[in-house]
Amino acid sequence: MMNGITEPQKLRENLLRKIDHKTKPLGALGKLEELALKMGVIQRSLSPTIQSPTLIVFAGDHGVTEEKVSSYPKEVTAQMVYNFLGGGAAINVLAKVNGWELKVVDAGVDHDFPDHAQLIRRKIRLGTRNFAQDPAMTREECEEGLEKGAAIIRDLHDQGVNVIGFGEMGIGNTTAAAAIMASLTDLPLEQCVGRGTGLDDIGLARKQKVIRLALDKHKISTCDEFGALQTFGGYEIAMMCGGMIECAHRGMAVVVDGFIVSTAALVASRMEPEILDACIFAHQSGEMGHEHLLAFMNVQPLLNLGLRLGEGSGAALALPLLKSAVGFLNDMASFESAGVSGKI
Repeated sequence: MMNGITEPQKLRENLLRKIDHKTKPLGALGKLEELALKMGVIQRSLSPTIQSPTLIVFAGDHGVTEEKVSSYPKEVTAQMVYNFLGGGAAINVLAKVNGWELKVVDAGVDHDFPDHAQLIRRKIRLGTRNFAQDPAMTREECEEGLEKGAAIIRDLHDQGVNVIGFGEMGIGNTTAAAAIMASLTDLPLEQCVGRGTGLDDIGLARKQKVIRLALDKHKISTCDEFGALQTFGGYEIAMMCGGMIECAHRGMAVVVDGFIVSTAALVASRMEPEILDACIFAHQSGEMGHEHLLAFMNVQPLLNLGLRLGEGSGAALALPLLKSAVGFLNDMASFESAGVSGKI
């Protein structure tokens, strides 16, 4: 309960009334008005706030890289985590410029890192298994990933954080995400599989073949979201799923980055459909599957800049829009308070 309002429909009506009575023509702030409404609904408040926004990069390795589905070796996952912790990656720059606190989670990187103030140690295993041969995770590992992701969010909530950006790092994780997407949506595989880190045509064909054979081997039902996550996913994807669900339970905004994070949102929304009410999709990635996945989920991204980096880069760029939406809702004068005549 916030601001004495408990009923969702009444809250929406009051938020819309507040938005519509600002000193502007109806709808003149476009998607910012939709975003202000969403932030109010997420926080169950007529005056939503942005407190200690934190962007989390979840990192994990994938056994399916044994099938040569990436242009880069799996060692790049650990190398990029060091880059994040050293402040040299794109996400470091974008997080700093846009006002995010940055955290990195070792969900299952095939490397042991030294202590670092920005590193959250939650390693389940030194990378998943090769899902071309065996399920990527055991049932217990997948459940552990969901719970560890939720626990990270609980800790941040207790520290006063109310906006979480979700990003990821893991060589091979576009392959995992594409397999999950194909498994749960039943869309043509060609609409799910992109070039990832920059595969050529031969590499793309090999990636598609690996996923097609794995789908045929494991035969996961389109209704079995846990099975798809366990069989094809990564520890970082499982932790993001658990984290998103926990955010929704606690009235925290979920800022979704690109293709891999959106796949985690798909799985989480199958587990608990209401979590989509807490999700703000930051951008449409340049990765092949993302446009089709967003359309399948019937969600609209805020931006479309052709990004295909991952790391949370698109989520980082969305924070100024959230701040603007909350700012006009809280600080812009109403027709009545400003003494401005309304529409005749």
